[in-house]
Amino acid sequence: MIRMRNALLALLVTAVPCLVSPMAGAQSSVPDEAKAAGRTAESFPPADEDYFRAMDNGIPLTPDEVKGRNMWLVWTGGDDRFWDLMTERTFGAFDLLKTISSHPSLKNNRANRWTYLGLTNEPCFDQATGPDPEHFGLWLDKRRADCPPDPFANAQKYPGVAIGARGKNLPVGSYYGEPTGILGLRLFPNPKFDEAAARNWDPVRYYTDPDYYNSKDLVRPYRVGMSCGFCHVGPSPIAPPDDPANPKWENVSSTVGSQYFWIDRIFAWEANPRNYMYQLVHTSRPGTLDTSLVSTDYINNPRTMNAIYNLGPRMAEAKRWGEEKLAGGELLNKQFNDFFKDGPLTDFFRLPNTSFTPRILKDGSDSVGALGALNRVYINIGLYSEEWLRHFNPLAGGKPISPIPIAAAQESSSYWQATEQQTPLTALFFLKAGRPDKLSDAPGGKSFLTGDAAVLDRGKTVFAERCARCHSSKAPTPAAGVDPGGCSGPDYMSCWSKYWAWTKTDEYKAKMREIVLAPDFLDGNYLSTELRVPVTLLQTNACSPLATNAIAGNIWDNFSSQTYKGLPSVGKVTVYNPITGEAGEYEMPADGRGYTRPPSLISLW
Repeated sequence: MIRMRNALLALLVTAVPCLVSPMAGAQSSVPDEAKAAGRTAESFPPADEDYFRAMDNGIPLTPDEVKGRNMWLVWTGGDDRFWDLMTERTFGAFDLLKTISSHPSLKNNRANRWTYLGLTNEPCFDQATGPDPEHFGLWLDKRRADCPPDPFANAQKYPGVAIGARGKNLPVGSYYGEPTGILGLRLFPNPKFDEAAARNWDPVRYYTDPDYYNSKDLVRPYRVGMSCGFCHVGPSPIAPPDDPANPKWENVSSTVGSQYFWIDRIFAWEANPRNYMYQLVHTSRPGTLDTSLVSTDYINNPRTMNAIYNLGPRMAEAKRWGEEKLAGGELLNKQFNDFFKDGPLTDFFRLPNTSFTPRILKDGSDSVGALGALNRVYINIGLYSEEWLRHFNPLAGGKPISPIPIAAAQESSSYWQATEQQTPLTALFFLKAGRPDKLSDAPGGKSFLTGDAAVLDRGKTVFAERCARCHSSKAPTPAAGVDPGGCSGPDYMSCWSKYWAWTKTDEYKAKMREIVLAPDFLDGNYLSTELRVPVTLLQTNACSPLATNAIAGNIWDNFSSQTYKGLPSVGKVTVYNPITGEAGEYEMPADGRGYTRPPSLISLW
């Protein structure tokens, strides 16, 4: 009943967003656990072991690229604190320790984890057959004896943060935690699990007694941290596993995206239809996630997990269309120029305030530079939750929202500082490994490409005439005065409308057909323009363009540009009363909202 009352309260709060002030008062920053324990960013050097070398089609990596992949897959930046708090605040309805367990009472276990949860099992593990005495009686995946040890769990090389019970009745462990048997989730000793909590711990009741595991006072022996890989690792499309529940390393990709991820079953482990949280996330289809689920914008908007392909061509599109002006806290985002003295990555920032940015999120709001977009993701999965959670009420909302300032993170979060230093390495990894997965390289794929040439050419023509204006980075040069990259000022929408009309002309279609029919059309093509397209022209779903997280004064204020915040209204859309069906007009707000970034079609087969 307690959880039901909490769920009803959350429902009422999310139903009255108009009563919530968009700003909260200024606050001084607080230290994260690492800072409080006296740790510096330099005490978290990146892991250098090429442990995942068979992944990503075995592509050879440089030492820096290896470190970048390791960060993507095992660095959690202290976010285990955040996910433990979410367990407490949902009274156990959300519990990653249950997600990684295989107790007979659970709906999920290692054997059905792929089919039921859509999560990728880490190779070298077997399913638990009983309680593990080395892990406080939890039913956790067991590492096979014929596999080498996980190098990232090496507490001597990568010493964890000694805080609370860590280093007392618990080992400190590694700052990468231990592997859990699920790629993207790592296990950390819980600093709150002191001697009193240990005396109260009962692993049998934890799995079987709701009065016990739903208690807000229950302290679990471990916290589970989440890396970016949790949402972005998946089976390789061109080297799929024979048994998806038991993949080999060569069957796994770091960049394809978790396309089978069942968020409702992961975020509400009981999958109880009477639970509000379950109903909220049950609207997400497999492989989708609402990135504003935690820092809510009061819009339920699940979208596909991003795959990472052709970063080089995508960055080239940023130089063509992605000029963004920055000011204030936006300028505190790190740029490639802060880390590289020369080379192509230094071409994406121009002093004093101009960034050339690929638009990462579906609404094109991540607009302060590629590194700023990547660093923001770590906060969104719980890094520096000590500060982040002071600016909004997670999941339910109802609290005045204020921006999380980058200045606070740079001053008071050692985890953030370490993340800033290492994400350039991840970018180098993406440049190397984010290659398209081609149907011709998949088992039996070539047989699908030997059809009627006339039918294939007709498909190319349809694509050129109907799709390419949004989904090709190779396109005709716009006519004079019809370049959407140059649209600005009071004539912004008029300029865009002229461009949109031009893409429907015979002149444009003829030029585009010639480009699409060229044999090298797909070479280096990101298959998206990366433009912010007004939704009134696209006439697609308006939920994503209405997102508020990145507008001025909201949670991601420091991670969106002045250019984004100054965008004009795209005009009116038709909405329908959900009860009567009556049509009405709604004026889309200005200052950032109203636009959609067309997704890439790379590897869509």
